Amino acid sequence: MASVSAPAQTAAAASAALQRGIVKMVLSGCAIIVRGQPRGGPPPERQINLSNIRAGAMARRAAQGQPDTKDTPDEPWAFQAREFLRKKLIGKEVCFTVEIKTALGREYGMVYLGKDTTGENIAETLVNEGFATVRREGIRGNNPDQARLCELEDQSKSSKKGLWSEGGGTHTVRDVKYTIENPRNFVDSLHQKPINAIIEHVRDGSVVRALLLPDHYLVTVMLSGVKCPTFKREADGTETPESFAAEAKFFTESRLLQRDVQIILESCPNQIILGTILHPNGNITELLLKEGFARCVDWSMAVYTQGAEKLRAAERSAKERKVRIWKDYVAPTANMDQKDRQFVAKVMQVVNADAMVVKLNSGEYKTIHLSSIRPPRIEGEEKNKDKDKRFRPLYDIPYMFEAREFLRKKLIGKKVNVTVDYIRAATGPGESTPAFSERTCATVTIGGINIAEALVSKGLATVIRYRQDDDQRSSHYDELLAAEARAIKNGKGLHSKKEVPIHRVADISGETQKAKQFLPFLQRAGRSEAVVEYVFSGSRLKLYMPKETCLITFLLAGIECPRSSRNLPGGMQVAEPFSEEAMLFTKELVMQREVEVEVESMDKAGNFIGWLHIEGVNLSVALVESALSKVHFTAERSAYYKTLVSAEEGCRQRKEKVWANYEEKPVEEVVHLSEEKERVANYRAVYVTEITDQLHFYSQDVETGGQLESLMETMRAEIAAQPPVEGSYAARRGDYCIAKFADGEWYRARVEKVESPAKVHVFYIDYGNVSNFVAKHFDGV
Repeated sequence: MASVSAPAQTAAAASAALQRGIVKMVLSGCAIIVRGQPRGGPPPERQINLSNIRAGAMARRAAQGQPDTKDTPDEPWAFQAREFLRKKLIGKEVCFTVEIKTALGREYGMVYLGKDTTGENIAETLVNEGFATVRREGIRGNNPDQARLCELEDQSKSSKKGLWSEGGGTHTVRDVKYTIENPRNFVDSLHQKPINAIIEHVRDGSVVRALLLPDHYLVTVMLSGVKCPTFKREADGTETPESFAAEAKFFTESRLLQRDVQIILESCPNQIILGTILHPNGNITELLLKEGFARCVDWSMAVYTQGAEKLRAAERSAKERKVRIWKDYVAPTANMDQKDRQFVAKVMQVVNADAMVVKLNSGEYKTIHLSSIRPPRIEGEEKNKDKDKRFRPLYDIPYMFEAREFLRKKLIGKKVNVTVDYIRAATGPGESTPAFSERTCATVTIGGINIAEALVSKGLATVIRYRQDDDQRSSHYDELLAAEARAIKNGKGLHSKKEVPIHRVADISGETQKAKQFLPFLQRAGRSEAVVEYVFSGSRLKLYMPKETCLITFLLAGIECPRSSRNLPGGMQVAEPFSEEAMLFTKELVMQREVEVEVESMDKAGNFIGWLHIEGVNLSVALVESALSKVHFTAERSAYYKTLVSAEEGCRQRKEKVWANYEEKPVEEVVHLSEEKERVANYRAVYVTEITDQLHFYSQDVETGGQLESLMETMRAEIAAQPPVEGSYAARRGDYCIAKFADGEWYRARVEKVESPAKVHVFYIDYGNVSNFVAKHFDGV
């Protein structure tokens, strides 16, 4: 009961000046809350109780935490009186006079619908419809307004309206259900169909209390996909509003409080009912976002039935306009030029399963990471299970190889559209995390397909979860979450309950014995399929052989490619001219492509030598044609020799790249002598110094032997005076040097092969024999 008669009050009568307001809420059939117009924030409000009448009290729930209290049901016709008044007044402008104000601050008066007292008298209407009774005990005989109320009540009684109808009104008492035994089953039973409801209370901008009709369930509903600023309850019981919390609450109240709406109950995680409120004037969820009163919430957006992209678009609009909670917002790519934010590039390499190296139109190479996804990974204990075995992420992490292969087959060599979402700043190493350099994270599409989404939908990557205030995420984050949900539901990839795939790949690079065992198989196979895993230089590659499930180092046959720089014990070996260009040429042509190889032989280090073909192109020939390699004499035995020589000749004549400084040898004048009828032998005395297994021999001229001995004595005397400094000379093939033979003496020699800084093959130019030496037994001339 919320009404008193005027004479019953002891406080002094307040001024009866006419005042105006908008009805915010109807508490009962005889009490309303009116508010003013908003000016720079939520407006003031006050409760007005109707004078001289009484309406039934509404149902009330028992006080929480007080077991002796019980739920109070509706009084007969109380809900109908409230509903009659709600439908007539909510959101409407009224005028009122305050006749009495009690010592406790309660105000009683007359309320008229409209701007002045000529409008409908609300108290009289209620009495006339039988929804309220007149408090006759305080009526004054000379008050025409009170007399009018008594007259209307008598008419209502005679017409048996409302309270005066037969039966006592027990059928009007609701069975209000304040709790639901199993909220999830209740929500599921509705099958996301709209149900009629009345919004009874607004806790904050995104949480309301709704009365579900016709069964009168009173439930708390949180708007799916969004969250507004809230009111933080302090230890002393007071509430401290977050920034824009009061404004967001008023925004929702002014549009939904005590309005007839429809609600779609969408999900119920952890006993929290999520839903979307539908109103003829618009979707409050989207409006809150658009006006900057709310932000998107990832965990509940997935259940939003009206299209998550609409919510993201509304939030994006608020961010761009920097309204309310976004007033200080700075976009992750705000400092980037448009050409750096969106561009087309060619994919050159896939790095594991979440990054790729692309080539821009400018020729520059750039590493791009796929936004908001995490590639397959292995936990620390699994990673350290076999400490003696070298950890290879591509083959040892379950589904990493499948993920890389999916990207490689779809993207390598193709042009893609790149939209940069954010730049992840460099981070230092943590206790359990490694250091990361700055990362450019982007959404990559090809043919309209979002590559990250496709990867996630196959269960080959997972979606990163962020803090709610972290805007550094994919511009298609919701699609990624939806794709992950589908992959989990269908048990794809990482989410499968099947046994994980195992890739046993033997790496025989540098394993001479294993390489010898494989060599006959590869030679007999003719052309074998392979995937180029890495390019060390223009002519040195690492290949994955899928049929043999092994990794090999492969050297291109028939060519001599410029050498790249290398770290040697004696210092850095300087790169030969055009070595970098040769490596980039090979990378662009074959990196991570499917190729065919013909293995001919192998070197002493276990590296296979042969020919590599890609789409009908012989890589050795292509390097020579591009003037990035020269023909090696070993190509003479090959079927490709003529093609190689022809290509080399053209580049040499044009003096391109490696032939830029080429000078043709002067043509020797040929003197034509008359042919002798009989060959005249000119015998000379020689000293045979070496006979090879191929029946070749080396000899010294006896006549000049003294000169050689004199030269050697002079050389050895100089060496004795200035001994070589160990490590000062880095041998290179073709260099002339001095080398110590088994007899402990120094001789002139030429470097034939450098296996390693510690092992060098030399040819003694004065004697014809060959030997191996360690670094300290030879020096430069």
